[in-house]
Amino acid sequence: MALTTEEPARFVLDPATRDVHGDNERLRRAGALVPVEIEGVRAWAAARYSALEAVLAHPDLSRDVRHWSAEGRRSLCPAGTLAQVVLARTMLNAEGDDHRRLRGPLSPLFSARRVAALRPRVEAVTADFVDRLAELPPGPADLRREFAYPLPCDVISDIMGIPRERRAVLHEHGHVLATTRGDAAELTGARTARDAVIREVVDERRRNPAGDLISELVALEGRELTAGEVFDTVQEVFVAGHATTVNLITNAVRLLLSRPDQLGLVRSGARPWSAAVEEALRLEPPLRHFPMRYATRDVEIGGVTVRRGEAVLACFAAAGRDPDRYGDRAARFDLASDAPQHLSFGHGPHFCLGAPLGRLVGEVALAALFEAFPGIALAAAEDELRPVPSVLAVGTTSLPVLLGGRAR
Repeated sequence: MALTTEEPARFVLDPATRDVHGDNERLRRAGALVPVEIEGVRAWAAARYSALEAVLAHPDLSRDVRHWSAEGRRSLCPAGTLAQVVLARTMLNAEGDDHRRLRGPLSPLFSARRVAALRPRVEAVTADFVDRLAELPPGPADLRREFAYPLPCDVISDIMGIPRERRAVLHEHGHVLATTRGDAAELTGARTARDAVIREVVDERRRNPAGDLISELVALEGRELTAGEVFDTVQEVFVAGHATTVNLITNAVRLLLSRPDQLGLVRSGARPWSAAVEEALRLEPPLRHFPMRYATRDVEIGGVTVRRGEAVLACFAAAGRDPDRYGDRAARFDLASDAPQHLSFGHGPHFCLGAPLGRLVGEVALAALFEAFPGIALAAAEDELRPVPSVLAVGTTSLPVLLGGRAR
């Protein structure tokens, strides 16, 4: 079977669904690769763990959009969420020598050793946000807006060298992009304003270099990177450096507060906070679906033939709950023992460069939050929380909590 515009898609992926995991279960049951429609675009969805693992590492499935058929590209909405990803001219969609050239300067900066050395700084930033939480007036607080969002933003801004006075506007535009649905003008405006601030900071570093990531990238301009590639890389690092971690923290806090027995395991020291991070990444990964890979020739995966030029969608949230991989714990938040490895940071050459940093920020954030506020509780039922309105993300637009008194 080939993907065509004449036949109806078996599944239309809805950004406004209230049942992300129910939708994913239906995808898994339908097959290894399932024809879907996402923002009007036809693609194969890899929702089972084995199929997703094969797709992510397959040498004949490329992220380079030039391998996508003209028929497939015609239905892409230029203002849609999908287009912002698949048309990005960054290492995200580069392959081969170009991918190695663009990723190479960043790899040492995000190595496990360099990230481990950042722990004291991450702990200091986290402590500052915990102090701010403690100063909020009594009543429900939106933990996403007050903690889970600004914390990773400040961490990546520190690493990159974004001046403190520029961060508030970047945070505000990022919040709009993450939580607004359907208003194309508002989304485009926020994206344009965010990019303008980043461009200004890059220009400043050209004039006045400092010991930060942006300065290191600017120093490569004209030798290893073009001016356009410097900007595109800085923009990608800023967005990727916080967007998924926001959802990681939000999802992990919600899961822990909803399951006091599991929270008790980490609070007692029986299990490390890193175990809570990994289980949250598996069960409620920050990315729901992620586009796209394109067949450079006919490829068979799980008994399905993907024709040359067809697109394949990575379904991380579905694979993270695959019973064939995780057995009877697949849909359960279970910290009693480590689950098998997950794919939530990807697999193969495009494995997430920022995985060590995301894990570190998540672990530090959870430990500090639950130590500071032993009585913290959800201030809304789970079914009252609004999912992030995106086919790409798993999270909620807010997380109301009652902090309770601060530990002394």
